[in-house]
Amino acid sequence: MATLANFRPPYSIPNPPPDAIPELACYNSTMDLSNNIWRGGNVIGERVPLLSIQIAYSVLLSSIFHRIFKSFHLPLMVSQILSGAILSSSLMGRVPGIFNTLYRPEGILAVETFANLGVMYYVFLNGLEMNCDTIIRSSKKAITIALVCILIPMLGGAGFLALEHRVSGGSAKPTVSTKGYFFCCAILAVTGFPVVARLLSGLKILYTRLGKDALTAAMLIDAYGWIVFTILIPYSHDRGGKPLLSAICTFLFIVFCFYVVRPILTRIINRKIRLETWDSSGLLDVMVGLFICSSITDFLGAHHVVGAFVYGLILPSGKFADLMMEILDDVVTALIVPIYFASFGFRLHLEALWAVHNSVLFPVLMVLLLTIPKVLGSMLATFYFGMSARDGLGLGLLLNTKGIMAVIMLSVAWDKNLLDPYAFTIMMLAILFMTVLVSPLINVIYKPKLRFMQTQQRTVQKLRNDAELRVAVCVHNAHQATGMIHVLEATNATRISPLQVSVLHLVELTRHGTGLLVAQMDNPSSVQGESHYGSQEEFESISKAFEEFSEEYNAVRFETSSIVSTYESIHEDIYTVTQEKRANLVLLPFHKQLSSEGVLDTTNNAFSGINQNVMQQPPCSVGIFVNRGLDSLLKTKMSIIMIFIGGPDDREALSIAWRMAGHSCTMLHVVRLLLSGTEVAEEEKAFHSDSNGLLSTVMDSVMQKELDDEQILHFRHKGVHNNDSISYSEKEVKIETGEEIPLILNEIDKPGYDLYILGQGSGKNYTALQKLLEWCDNPELGAMGDIVASTSFGTSSSLLVVQQYSMERKPKGYRKKCSKRNDPAIL
Repeated sequence: MATLANFRPPYSIPNPPPDAIPELACYNSTMDLSNNIWRGGNVIGERVPLLSIQIAYSVLLSSIFHRIFKSFHLPLMVSQILSGAILSSSLMGRVPGIFNTLYRPEGILAVETFANLGVMYYVFLNGLEMNCDTIIRSSKKAITIALVCILIPMLGGAGFLALEHRVSGGSAKPTVSTKGYFFCCAILAVTGFPVVARLLSGLKILYTRLGKDALTAAMLIDAYGWIVFTILIPYSHDRGGKPLLSAICTFLFIVFCFYVVRPILTRIINRKIRLETWDSSGLLDVMVGLFICSSITDFLGAHHVVGAFVYGLILPSGKFADLMMEILDDVVTALIVPIYFASFGFRLHLEALWAVHNSVLFPVLMVLLLTIPKVLGSMLATFYFGMSARDGLGLGLLLNTKGIMAVIMLSVAWDKNLLDPYAFTIMMLAILFMTVLVSPLINVIYKPKLRFMQTQQRTVQKLRNDAELRVAVCVHNAHQATGMIHVLEATNATRISPLQVSVLHLVELTRHGTGLLVAQMDNPSSVQGESHYGSQEEFESISKAFEEFSEEYNAVRFETSSIVSTYESIHEDIYTVTQEKRANLVLLPFHKQLSSEGVLDTTNNAFSGINQNVMQQPPCSVGIFVNRGLDSLLKTKMSIIMIFIGGPDDREALSIAWRMAGHSCTMLHVVRLLLSGTEVAEEEKAFHSDSNGLLSTVMDSVMQKELDDEQILHFRHKGVHNNDSISYSEKEVKIETGEEIPLILNEIDKPGYDLYILGQGSGKNYTALQKLLEWCDNPELGAMGDIVASTSFGTSSSLLVVQQYSMERKPKGYRKKCSKRNDPAIL
């Protein structure tokens, strides 16, 4: 018995070459009446091996492409589409036997079924990642940008397509139906929210103003895309029916899901999560709901992916969403979805372009023109809100990014014969071009590091006395936030010199979920705000602590936000935020915490890696705070000691200590150590014996000493003489091996101090201290800081180690890496 599988190629060729992709794929199927299960042939023996080959090909080739394009931050979707395009009739599909080896006619039905199952799961995960509350709370600015970037592309896209049809001669080519125009306009208007979120995270601009505006607008546009898609599908059917009734019933079902099903599921799931009673059967019940919702929307005349998306949207976010993503994300994204994108990609047929136009320039021009409307719309919207033209251009490029919604719309329009091959190929190339174009152009036009380097240096030393001090405070938990607040209290915020604090709650990104990246986009300072990942209670505790701090001190303003990223790259996000906030100082918590026994125990070794990475090439000065129970100035007075040896880090540390000395409840003692000894003499002799670097080394050493003397003279003249709470002393120290340093510090520590302030590179030009640095357990604290922070030193004082910002700073070769492998809990 012959079975006919209808497989429509992108364009019919008058004289197709042998082994080209057929328009009607016919194959023989043997009926076995004695077999009650496989009457149409052995599916396991014939179809499964072919499907396995197709999956292996799509996954392997898309992975290869993704590794090649990874440095360009191109979305995974592009690699998956290209893996299918390689097999298209325009490329390798023309080679005899290659296409039929992987996509034989009898295997088309199986691969299409598998691909549609995969896209249903993929859309479900996209809905699970989105947050309805964020959409509802969107600001007027985000809504305006989204509306403009929807309307102008729809109108402009329709105009360009109509113009192209007229220029090409009207009936000289196959026509595009009115429904096809609606689909094309919708495709040009939609934005792939998950793709934009991952792209912003990869480019490390997610937490900039541009990134937040783009992410919020993309979420709104994506929600609009689903509404339009739900309406268009009933009207796209060729058969009769009542499309209006179908659309109304679908929307009524969606309302029922949100107002009836969602509260019930949320109550049940949250209860199971709270009691930790989730098991495999519970997750299977959830997946049954996915198939039920998909079947209902398909029965009502809409697409089955609408039900999958709505079902993901009504499920609660938080721990449950994390659990589902952890189970399904890797399998769906890496194994199943590549089949769908590959099947979309091998429909590419470039011959359809020059079958209508003899020149390839006109189709290329059309693809370029289709990218303009959204960029133009975003620039108009950003101009209205007073943003720069560069931000408007960057926002337009980001919102041009396409995702699964555009691919599904184009596939549906093609399957229902709403688009001719020419229009289909143009739209496919436009989707690829818009998505590929974003990352390289954003890197060119939006370089926050370059913009920051063109401004003045961000240091406390160069800050005027009447200028605002801007501090970015990084914390992992509420306990660290309390210690940081006690340090900030001492910075002496006044109305003349106020304090602006940007609190960054650092959260590890353990998977690729988009929902993890949507953190505090609206009103981040609110205590009632949600941290979309990790412990919401932790985030609220941090926000509440800083809110109480700002209420106690009128000259303090703060804003709290979460940074969600992998620990290996989170320092780049910290750089971006500090640049955006124009911070003068970044405060980092030490990776050890005071235990009940009074010793510093390791919290997480990965925190040490973060600190070391931040200190590599920071955009401003950096301070690491070692908290040994520093108390609030509201309860007690604070005794501070600053040890000055010399160098830019010591000068920055002295500037911070001097600022703290202005507080009425602080007392500052500055000790300058004048080092001398054989090691120093040998080092100076080595400087003079180096003929290549003689002049620069000697000049730098002399200049640094002059700057040190100038800073100390200025401090003694304006600080010590005008403030009774400040004292200054000098101590000559002869060092031979460096072992004298702990003895000197013990002698200095005898009176007892609440806080040590040291320069990270204090004394680094001296050979003896360089040798001590080689044996440091915590090199990010420097040689002196590591001694004070060690348990053997025996002090109960807290410690603040400061590194001054320098444009010439080179990356340091720290031994520790920011990785979970160093975490004892993992080992």
